[in-house]
Amino acid sequence: KQIRGRTQKHYESPGPDREREKRWAELFDQLDLNKDGRIDILELQTGLAGRGLSSGSVERIVESGDTNHDGVLDFEEFTEYLRTNEKQLKLMFSSLDKNNDGEIDAAEIQLSLRSIGVNISVEDANRILLSMDKDGTRTIDWNEWRDYFLFNSLNNMEDVARYWKHSLILDIGEQLTVPDEFSEEEKKSGYVWRQLMAGAMAGSVSRTGTAPLDRLKVFRQVHGSTHFKGNVLSSFRYMVKEGGVQSLWRGNGINVLKIAPETAIKFTAYEQIKNVMRGGNETTNLRVHERFVAGSLAGAVAQTAIYPMEVLKTRLTLRKTGQYSGIADCAKQIIQREGVTAFYKGYIPNLLGIVPYAGIDLAVYETLKFAWLNRNRGLDPGVMVLVGCGAVSSTCGQLASYPLALIRTRMQAQATEKGAPKPSMLKLFHSIVTQEGVAGLYRGISPNLLKVIPAVSMSYVVYEYTRIVLGVDIEGTM
Repeated sequence: KQIRGRTQKHYESPGPDREREKRWAELFDQLDLNKDGRIDILELQTGLAGRGLSSGSVERIVESGDTNHDGVLDFEEFTEYLRTNEKQLKLMFSSLDKNNDGEIDAAEIQLSLRSIGVNISVEDANRILLSMDKDGTRTIDWNEWRDYFLFNSLNNMEDVARYWKHSLILDIGEQLTVPDEFSEEEKKSGYVWRQLMAGAMAGSVSRTGTAPLDRLKVFRQVHGSTHFKGNVLSSFRYMVKEGGVQSLWRGNGINVLKIAPETAIKFTAYEQIKNVMRGGNETTNLRVHERFVAGSLAGAVAQTAIYPMEVLKTRLTLRKTGQYSGIADCAKQIIQREGVTAFYKGYIPNLLGIVPYAGIDLAVYETLKFAWLNRNRGLDPGVMVLVGCGAVSSTCGQLASYPLALIRTRMQAQATEKGAPKPSMLKLFHSIVTQEGVAGLYRGISPNLLKVIPAVSMSYVVYEYTRIVLGVDIEGTM
C-alpha cells in the first residue's frame, strides 16, 4: 500500500520528468515479484534474466543503489540508481554521437572504438548496431541506448567496448575455441591471460565432470565392434567391472594437464598469424573467413605442439588395471617398445579434422547468433544464448569431423613394435567401412553427444565465477 501510494504520487508529479518517473514506477512494479515494496537480488536476477547480466553485475546494482545497506532496494533507492545511471548514459551517448544528430550509426561506433585502440570491421559495427536497434532504422537513438544499457554502469568507452565484445571461451573437451579480438590495452593489463585462465579452469571442471562419457567414447571408438555391442549402460558396467568406479576417470589427468599449454600456444599463434595476415598493419580488420583461416592454423600449431599428450591420453584412457603406474611410466613404455614416432600416430587425420570442425563451428555459430539478433531486435543475446549457439555449432562441427577423430583414436591406440609396418589412415578407413559399414565411422558418437550439454553447463558456471575471482567480470560483459 505504501509503495503504491508513492507510485501514484510519481504518476501525478508535474514537469518534464513525469514520463520518466512513470516508466520507472512501472519497471519497479514488474521487478517487485512478491509486491512487498522492495526488490532483492533474486528478484532482480529473475526480472533481468533476458538482459544477459551476470550474477556479479546484479549484485553490484544492489550494492551501488542500496544507500541504507539493508540488502534490498526500495522505490526511492531504485529510482535514484536509475537517475544517476541515466545521467552517465546520457554523457556516453553524447560522446558517441559525433555529429550531434541525436542518433548513433555504424560509422560512429567504429570511430568511437578506434579512439581507444579497438578496431572493428563495418560488418561487426553493424552487428553491434543491430543488437540495439529496436525500430529497424539502422541507427540507435537515445531511447534505444538508454533502454539497452539501463542496468549497466558505463563510465568510459572501455566499458562499452567490453560490453559489446562478448569474449567467451568454452571448452567441452574437443577443439578449444579461440577468443575474439582483444585490444592492446587488455593485452598489456593482463586481462587477456586472466580471461584465458578462466577458460582453462572451466575446461578442467567440465572435462573432469564428463570424463566417464569421454572414456566410454574412446572405448567404443577403438573396441566398439568387439567388446561393446550393448547400450551405454552395459558399456559402463564393463568398465566398472574391470577397474572399479575410479577407472571411469582414467586418462582425465593428462586431459586436464594439456588444457593450459594448448590454450596458451593456440592464442599466441593466433595473434602472430593475424599479424602476418594483416601485413604488419594493426588497423586492418580480419573478415570472418580470414579469422577462420587464422583460427585453423593456430589450432594446427597448438595440436602439433601438444600432440604427444593426446597419444598419452588415449593410451591411459584405454589402459587395463596395473598396465601403467602413471603418465611417466606410460611414456617410457611407448618409447621403449615403439620409438619416439609413436607419439605422432594419427597426427594426419587429427590435422585434417581441424579444418571441417573449425569451419563448421564458426559458420554455424555466426549464423545462429545473427539469426537470433534479427529475430530479437534491440535485445542483447546474453551469455546463455551465446552458450546455446556454441553448443549447437560445436555439435555440428563434431558430426562433420567425427570419422577423422575415430580413425585418429584408433591409430593412437595401436601399439606396434619398433620397425613393424604401421597401417595407414586410408587402409584403416577402408577396413572400418568394409567390416563395420559407414555406421562404424560414427561408433561412440552417442556418449560424445550426451556430454555436450553437461559439459557446456559446467563450463559456463565455472567460467562465470572464475572470472569474478580473477577480476575480469566486467559489468555487462557476461
